[in-house]
Amino acid sequence: MLQYKTVVMDYAPKAATMAANIEQSANDMAGQGWRLTTMSITNSAKAILVFERDA
Repeated sequence: MLQYKTVVMDYAPKAATMAANIEQSANDMAGQGWRLTTMSITNSAKAILVFERDA
């Protein structure tokens, strides 16, 4: 059975900053056993990251 976790990241005005924040979050979560499954950017420039791991 898989577990899922969703993380919403705040607006970052520059793409490079947003990319660095996403990378940092993905690396932090990987250290806890989570894998980044998918992500989306909203119209308000927030990122929604979905992680999964085996239960």
